[in-house]
Amino acid sequence: MPRSTQTDLAVLAALSIEPMTGYALRDAIRVHLGAFWSESFGQIYPALARLRADGLVAADEGDRSGSNVHSLTAAGRARLVELMRETPTSTPPRNGMLLRLFFGSVLGAAACRELVADARSQALAMLDHLATARRATEAEPDHLPQRPYWLMTISAGEHSARAAIAWADETLATLDALPD
Repeated sequence: MPRSTQTDLAVLAALSIEPMTGYALRDAIRVHLGAFWSESFGQIYPALARLRADGLVAADEGDRSGSNVHSLTAAGRARLVELMRETPTSTPPRNGMLLRLFFGSVLGAAACRELVADARSQALAMLDHLATARRATEAEPDHLPQRPYWLMTISAGEHSARAAIAWADETLATLDALPD
């Protein structure tokens, strides 16, 4: 699935929850999907224009700010279902910390220790963020159809963050045993 199609999927899926302005859409993706997905304004606004042109999204004049409120059309909902049924594509990871660690003999153990300690701190911060998301999601009404799926996604993030912390602890111990 090309990057633009993945952006379309994220935009259509977010709009399936409720109509939003482009700014609110970017914020919703950042806040609710940020643990595993990101989209920039530079991706969202062209996607909205393309989806409007294709009749998948409608835009109504919004609030006093002049921002358009975008909503999913029936064709947009059908396209969302098509996109969600496609096999997800895996994007090769780009992890600058692991790239540096792989070539860590150039930096030395002390510098690599700082990189790994920072990665551990980021994973702890992600766990805190996910705990907040879990509390907010668990406070949603039980009958909300998205709720169990949101909780499953949060759980995946929690597992990943805990694994990152365990890996960092193991790696820090190994780095401590290396000469600098």
